Amino acid sequence: MRGMVERGAGTFEGRVYRRLAAILAADIAGYSRLMGNDEESTLAALKTSQREVIDPKVSEHRGRIVNSPGDSVLIEFASVVDATQCAVEIQKEMAKRNSVIREGHRIEFRIGINVGDVMVDNDGNIYGDGVNIAARVESLARPGALCLSEDAYKQIKGKLAIHASDMGEQQLKNIAHPVRTFHVQPGGNVAKKAPELPDKPSIAVLPFSNMSGDPKQEYFADGMTEEIITALSKIHWFFVISRNSSFTYKGKAVELKQAGRELGVRFFLEGSIRRAGNRVRITAQLVDAISGHHVWAERYDRDIVDIFVVQDEITEQVVSAIEPRLYAVEGLRAKRKPPDSLDAWECVVRALSLMNTRTKSEVSAARKLLQKSIVLDPSYALAYALLSFVTTLGVHMGWDRRESVLACARDNARKALQLDADDPWAHLALGYVLVWSKQVTDGLVEYEKAVAINPNFAIAYYLIALANAFLGRSDEALVHADTAARLSPRDLLARGHAGVYNAVRATAYFVAGQYRDSVEFARKAIAESPNLVPAHRMLVVSSALVGEVEEAKLALRILKRLVPDMSLERVEQMTPMVRGRDRSRYIEGLRLAGLK
Repeated sequence: MRGMVERGAGTFEGRVYRRLAAILAADIAGYSRLMGNDEESTLAALKTSQREVIDPKVSEHRGRIVNSPGDSVLIEFASVVDATQCAVEIQKEMAKRNSVIREGHRIEFRIGINVGDVMVDNDGNIYGDGVNIAARVESLARPGALCLSEDAYKQIKGKLAIHASDMGEQQLKNIAHPVRTFHVQPGGNVAKKAPELPDKPSIAVLPFSNMSGDPKQEYFADGMTEEIITALSKIHWFFVISRNSSFTYKGKAVELKQAGRELGVRFFLEGSIRRAGNRVRITAQLVDAISGHHVWAERYDRDIVDIFVVQDEITEQVVSAIEPRLYAVEGLRAKRKPPDSLDAWECVVRALSLMNTRTKSEVSAARKLLQKSIVLDPSYALAYALLSFVTTLGVHMGWDRRESVLACARDNARKALQLDADDPWAHLALGYVLVWSKQVTDGLVEYEKAVAINPNFAIAYYLIALANAFLGRSDEALVHADTAARLSPRDLLARGHAGVYNAVRATAYFVAGQYRDSVEFARKAIAESPNLVPAHRMLVVSSALVGEVEEAKLALRILKRLVPDMSLERVEQMTPMVRGRDRSRYIEGLRLAGLK
């Protein structure tokens, strides 16, 4: 009969069969690294683990393996108790086997468990938030351990002799509402074992202290803390401890090294708020929990006209200040390690440091590190985005012929977006490729998407300014350049590179026909960043057009040392200036200076 559902058959006549299920999701920690070290041994060990551990345990606890592609497995149970017992026994058996295997060659599973409504198709595959949450929760588990959603934990509480550590609410990717999670370390009390540091910058925001002497102001301090936690959580390459866990330290004297071990984080942001009348003073400081050293500190004094405006302003400044300093500290740590021992994250932070120099040799070294990062972790969206960015940077600087590299840069940017559509660097990289492919308006759209995701992204504002200059919109370019400069002391690429902001100002004044101003800002840019090729190009062009031809010829000789094979034909082919009159004046300035 049309529309009826056959029990256990999945879908029938277009209807979806649903049932309540316990879902176990597992994957192998560091699988890409293991395969990179020894593919054959890793594959053999994986098959042995599946045959001798997973399959028997799943059968014993009445589970059903739904899918097992490569390094992961999805299993369905009728009972959360069965699912959890199975997971604990798998982890215990794997720990026993790993005890005789040298580190770096062990198969270690991370397991997530959730209970929820699932949809089932005719082939027995399961879908829905119940499955998605299990997979997201699994990513929070440490190798050799398991993580349960709150719904799953409620089903086993008091029924199994295991200790679960409350991890607080977690904002899981593509899941609408935060999910409270619980961590279980089979064979040990996780409350006494320090979590391992994540492989990316990790931070906890401690509740800001209310120094006003007025208990009513407590809400303002707590609100500020929550705003900063939320803003930091939107930066996808940070590991941010949830509000529930951070607020367990409220009102307590915190020993940061100990708290760092308890939470498994490297950094703490702490601060205080003092309000008197219509004035508020907020202090914030970032501390390295391992060394105890202060990484950054700032004080803000503001009038309170609109309390929410003040919260937003200070949150923006704190977040934009923290991000680059976290990268800086992580980058210094990576620099102290030999290149052969770098992991995927460390390759990225070292590459970021190198690409800041704007020198051909170091940008080339950054490209190699990013390629290595992708080999170590083929699912690392940021590595693809940065590889695309540095490849296009070679075109922008004039080192590479765009037809030979931009197609590759475009592929890497699209791969980054495929892996993480919410990564601002991925949108920035695609926009950069589009601009230098002479699709300036389309590139500008991608830049604006990057800013929408990360409003503190100074380099995005710089590139928005440059794109506006290429479109002939000098006023808009200058406004965005000012925004970038305001954020620049707190931006990842700002240290020692304020020159890029003055270079874009020089370009904006050039398209406005204000050549003397263009010369002034080009000189400032070169003083700040001596290797910045676009600033040298603009100095040559604007000096020639203002009538200072000898100055232009001298500037051209310096430019040719940075880009020896530069030619009029190549510059004309490369420049993304949209208006014909801007391109003509640009080429004419180079010709007057003697470029052929």
